[in-house]
Amino acid sequence: MITHQPRTRPEPWGMRKQRTLHRALIPFVAFEWALEWVAFALSNWTLLEVLEYMGTFSVLVAVIFYFAESGDRVKQRHYQAWQVINTAQGKGGSGGRIEALQELNADKVPLVGVDVSSAFLQGLTLNKANLLRSDFSSADLRNSHLDGVDFTLANLNSANLRGASLDHARCSETDLRNSDLEGSNLAWADFTGARLDDADLRGADLKEIQWQHMKSITGANIADVKNAPAGFADWAVAHGAVTQTEADPN
Repeated sequence: MITHQPRTRPEPWGMRKQRTLHRALIPFVAFEWALEWVAFALSNWTLLEVLEYMGTFSVLVAVIFYFAESGDRVKQRHYQAWQVINTAQGKGGSGGRIEALQELNADKVPLVGVDVSSAFLQGLTLNKANLLRSDFSSADLRNSHLDGVDFTLANLNSANLRGASLDHARCSETDLRNSDLEGSNLAWADFTGARLDDADLRGADLKEIQWQHMKSITGANIADVKNAPAGFADWAVAHGAVTQTEADPN
C-alpha cells in the first residue's frame, strides 16, 4: 500500500546560513537547501502521487495478464515441440526430439502414435509415457529411461535398447523383433502378445516379467539373462530361442 507523506517546509535561508559553522561550506549547504525546496514542492504535487499509484496498478495488470495467458503459452510450447518432432520424422539424428519428447511427457501430454523411427535418442527419459501405437523402429534408445511406459501396439522393430530401463513397461502386442535389449532392465515388464523374434536379450534382467502369453520368441538370444522367471528359459528354447554367448558374426 502506498502512503504519501508531504515533506516539511524547509527553514528560511537566513536561518540555515546562520547555522553554518564554516563559510567554506556555504555553497554546499545552499545546494542542499535548494534541493530540499525542490523535494518539498514535488512532495505536494498531486500528479506525482497519481503517477505512483498508476505505476503500481500497471504492475498488477501485468501480473494478471501473465497468469491469464499462461494456458496459451503452454499450448504454444506444446505446438513447437510437436513441430520439432514431426518436422524430423523419418530422419536420423536427434533434431531436438529428445528435449521435445521429454517436455511433452513432463506436461503429461499423451505421445500416442508418435513417429521417431530411426532417430538418435540415446539417454532419452520418458518414464510413464503413453506411447500407444508409437513407432520407434530402428531408433537408437541406448541407456534410455523408459520405466512404466505404455508401449502397447508400438513398433520397436530393430530398435537399439541396449542398457535401457523398461522397468514395469507395458509391451502388450509390441513388435520387438530384431531389437537389441542386451543388458537392459525389463523387470516386471508385460510382454503379453509381444513378438521378440531375433531379439538380443543377453544379460537382460527379466525379473517377474509377464511372458506366459508372449506371441513369439524365435531366434531370440537369451544367453546369460538375469532373474528369469521359473520355466521361461525352457519355454523360450522350446519356441526357438537360442543361448549364444557371443553374437552371431553374420
